[in-house]
Amino acid sequence: MSIEKELKNILKDDQVLADSESLKHYGQDWTRYYEPKPSAIAFPKTTEDIVALVNFARTTKIALVPSGGRTGLSSAAVATNNEIVVSFEKMNQILDFDSMDQVVRVQPGVITQTIQEFAVEKGLYFPVDFASKGSSQIGGNIATNAGGVKVLRYGLTRNWVGGLKVVTGKGEVLNLNKSLVKNASGYDLMQLFIGSEGTLGFIAEAEIKMCRPPYPLQVMLFAVPNLKCIMKIYEMAKKQLSLTAFEMFSEVALKYVLEHSRIARPLPEGSPYYVLVEGELIAESTTEDFVKLFEDGVNHGWIDDGIIAQTETQFKEIWSMRENVAESVAKFTPYKNDISVRLSRVPDFITEVDNLLKNDYPNFEIVWFGHIGDGNLHISILKPDDWKKEKFFEACRKVDEHLYATIQKFEGSISAEHGVGLAKKAFLHFTRSNQEVEYMRLIKKQFDPDNIMNPGKIF
Repeated sequence: MSIEKELKNILKDDQVLADSESLKHYGQDWTRYYEPKPSAIAFPKTTEDIVALVNFARTTKIALVPSGGRTGLSSAAVATNNEIVVSFEKMNQILDFDSMDQVVRVQPGVITQTIQEFAVEKGLYFPVDFASKGSSQIGGNIATNAGGVKVLRYGLTRNWVGGLKVVTGKGEVLNLNKSLVKNASGYDLMQLFIGSEGTLGFIAEAEIKMCRPPYPLQVMLFAVPNLKCIMKIYEMAKKQLSLTAFEMFSEVALKYVLEHSRIARPLPEGSPYYVLVEGELIAESTTEDFVKLFEDGVNHGWIDDGIIAQTETQFKEIWSMRENVAESVAKFTPYKNDISVRLSRVPDFITEVDNLLKNDYPNFEIVWFGHIGDGNLHISILKPDDWKKEKFFEACRKVDEHLYATIQKFEGSISAEHGVGLAKKAFLHFTRSNQEVEYMRLIKKQFDPDNIMNPGKIF
């Protein structure tokens, strides 16, 4: 009997797909480094469905790969070895809302933006935010501990998870923390599942915390001559404003956004770097604080020029210059990296890596952008027109060796917010010690003794 038919014996017919188009579509994420090769796609609708799939996998020794919005950049949601892809697309219900605790209980397939909009309906705010919010799913956000553009003010996804219902690799259902604010009753197993990339078990439900909305927001865009000036501006902005975001992108990045989006250049002259500063308008004087930040930056020689949003349209347009970077370079088959170092080390780190790439790989165009306020940087290396994809990716893997060695030197992380997956597992030793990796292996063995939960990812 085929795997498709066997799965239809435990799920309904409309919950299983095995046609070639679906296998390719659901078998990979935004990365294109590996050829997807799943055996079938399963669509659970309930916790019981997930349990049935795990028990089936334990019996047949066919591994499971979780699939959410597939917006990740580490190949953590890629099936390459005849695994069954478990898509949470049909587990997309908002189940309950507690107005006293300001907690919403959801299934893992709920879209991030849907939770944001639900929070607005309740007069509240869900601050986890990034460019892929319209397609990413909350289960995937939790599984990778996603960050985004508001981290410096609101923290990572783990800061907004109050409780989890998970199905382990043993097929056991665990209800973790149950949105308790204080719970000093032993190990916090919930936190183990946040960022585990589906290697310990699958999320069946999540309790998501919300908060009061921010005050009205203001945004400015600064043209900045060099990296050290960016950090000077950040130090000053932290003191003068109630910051919610502090983002950076290069002139190269802006060039591609302007071409792709067909919007006007924001400032008359180009600049090596641009900084987007967003903060709350807590009092009437706050707009003056933004202007003062600009004037002080100009007087110190840290800012060459700048604009402040005067309308809602201009506000969105300034943000689009940062959020549309990834989309604008997608047609160039970019090789992407998501890394982090301590904030104080960002300028020296970027300078060293930039010099390395320019000296050793002069044919590569480098697009820098990122969440500079929390030390998270994104690097997109663009494929030269006359290079084949295979040759380009092979060369980029050699770049990785030098890049991650530099990250190790600066005591940073090879992955800031997209996880390790398949793409970065060979480089995990640049960030984690052998002892740490061994403890992670032992933890996985306890939750997933048969190694059926997203095997081969992370380590």
